Amino acid sequence: MCRRKENEAVGLTKGGKGSKVILVTDGQGVPIGALVHSAQPAEIQLAEATLKTVRVPRRWGRPRTRSHTLVADKGDDSEVFRQSLRRRGLQPCIQRRSNQRRRGRKPDLTPYRSRWVIERAVSWLGHFRRLVVRYERSVEVYWAFVVLAFILTCLG
Repeated sequence: MCRRKENEAVGLTKGGKGSKVILVTDGQGVPIGALVHSAQPAEIQLAEATLKTVRVPRRWGRPRTRSHTLVADKGDDSEVFRQSLRRRGLQPCIQRRSNQRRRGRKPDLTPYRSRWVIERAVSWLGHFRRLVVRYERSVEVYWAFVVLAFILTCLG
């Protein structure tokens, strides 16, 4: 059995200690997967682990673990990540960074217009002071407050 360190999701950054919450939402902004991790690594390094947290229950059978399209921001722009999404059967809709070379035809970014839904879900978490200013040392307690915030935003 693997034991977690007590401060696994609190890491040192330039501005002190910090953690980040990475969300996966549905088309309405309801969180269906999340990951709490140290603020030090880039989001692209945590994207695969965050996608593995998605479990949408259905009436019968196994829960759904993927959708048709994944809309992500420029921070997740990587050809390796795009290829892994295609292998999983997901259509990536990720805007290219300005320093990337343009290859081939221009991608269809019409699903990217719904990116504001994801940003709105992230801003809902910003309404909870307990999550903005992290008082807890334990990852489990902080994760419990994140889940409680998800529940309150879905009910309200």
